[in-house]
Amino acid sequence: MSVAGSSPVLLDGDEWKAHFRDYVSSAFRLEVHQTYTMPKESTSVRDFGAGAPRPVDFNTVWHQTIRNNVAAGRTMTRAKIVRRPLTDYTKYLLAWAIPGNVEAGEDYRILDLTDEPNPGLPEQDFWMFDERIVVHLNYRADGTQINRELIQDPDIDQYLAWRDLAVESAVPFSAYPFR
Repeated sequence: MSVAGSSPVLLDGDEWKAHFRDYVSSAFRLEVHQTYTMPKESTSVRDFGAGAPRPVDFNTVWHQTIRNNVAAGRTMTRAKIVRRPLTDYTKYLLAWAIPGNVEAGEDYRILDLTDEPNPGLPEQDFWMFDERIVVHLNYRADGTQINRELIQDPDIDQYLAWRDLAVESAVPFSAYPFR
């Protein structure tokens, strides 16, 4: 989804992390895939699947990022689309990952589309920062991330509409009965 004739702007390392440090007011993520295959999560996903307890220091760096943003008056909101039967990865998110994010201050919402048609949301993961910067998170079918692409000249009104639709259609994590 880059501008015709231009090379995509791919984000990695500190250039990517800077978006979470430097945004001014809001960060929103639409999370549409049912499985993500992230190398840095492989051990914790395996441990979760084996029935191990969640480590006390699980995801502390990310939780501190959330706390820092919330303390600075910035919001972090996420809408996660789920479908039943829940994948093992989604079960891991619901049991291990999301509770800590919520405790740290992220407004995490769940949109269960098992028995509902998609209300018009894209099948594309993205982060939107300050209602003006959009980054697509591109994945292979197995959930392996391909890249993070800064969308040049995005249709912000469309992304805002998708954000609003996702948030309005979802329930807060605390209200989602996943067990």
